[in-house]
Amino acid sequence: MVLFRSTVSTLSFLLPAIVMHLVHPVCGYASGPLPSWNDGSAKTAIIEFVEKVTTEGSEGYVVPEERVAVFDNDGTLWPENPIPFQMAYALDQLKRLAPDHPEWRKDPLLAAALDADMATVRGQLKEVVGSVMAKTHAGMTTEEFNRLVRDWMARAKHPRFRRPYAELGYQPMQEVIDYLRKNGFRIHIVSGGGADFMRAWSEQVYGIPPEQAVGSIGAVRFEMRDGKPVLIKEPKLEFVNDKDGKPIAIHRHIGRRPLAAFGNSDGDEAMLEWTTVGRSPSLGLIVHHTDAQREYAYDENPQSSGRLKTALAAAKKRGWIVVDMAKDWNQLFAKPSL
Repeated sequence: MVLFRSTVSTLSFLLPAIVMHLVHPVCGYASGPLPSWNDGSAKTAIIEFVEKVTTEGSEGYVVPEERVAVFDNDGTLWPENPIPFQMAYALDQLKRLAPDHPEWRKDPLLAAALDADMATVRGQLKEVVGSVMAKTHAGMTTEEFNRLVRDWMARAKHPRFRRPYAELGYQPMQEVIDYLRKNGFRIHIVSGGGADFMRAWSEQVYGIPPEQAVGSIGAVRFEMRDGKPVLIKEPKLEFVNDKDGKPIAIHRHIGRRPLAAFGNSDGDEAMLEWTTVGRSPSLGLIVHHTDAQREYAYDENPQSSGRLKTALAAAKKRGWIVVDMAKDWNQLFAKPSL
């Protein structure tokens, strides 16, 4: 009987703790919004902004239809070093197609790409990108291109992380997207990358539908093939969605000035200015790559794209949040699926 009473007493003591563990399991993260963010000024600023613009009756309240958030992609939502993921795709496609095109060796830029001469590739990145894209993106239908990109995303792996590219979205930024979405924001990608490339996987990786992915636009032509309408990709760019082009693309494709903008490089500075300057409330955020151990550390001198100098200098003047990746994020990527 004493033993029974003792056992009951012990269970009575432990039961509340057991229940609390089941309701709030210990998973190594802070409770509340943005669990992959360490407590600090960046996390606090994001949460306070969202609470301000979504609290009815508050001075900063913004109606849901005006809650538009724009995110750069490369370097903001996933890594862009050692080279942007679209460039990795294009180089893989170039190598796959090269045996049928020996004449490509006569082009020094294509030869450098085929030989993995990364010093030349990085030194003349825009020129190499143009040459490679012309050979690997053009001449096919948009449906064929979409299928090829999806197939590549399913099998290709990042050279450093050895994981599929689709698994390398930054977990802290995915949490921001989810947090904003739950609070009535409409989310758009506004990237220098190709719109067609992003639209093939943006819904799978970020939950952002293809019509909300804004990027650089390649020329296409319409034709009938075998009685069916198709769009054929052509070897030229019609619009480069970078720097001053980003506010223009936002105006053309979204039609509303964003309430929040997220970037990581000087290429995003104009988008951040268009979103925040002369507007309150508004939010601008820069992801600063400071984590050489878990990812990469760079600002002025990235391995390829993503230079951050003028936007970083402007952040203090403009009141933008600067995220120190090494200090502000307790986790970079979601755990691999089993």
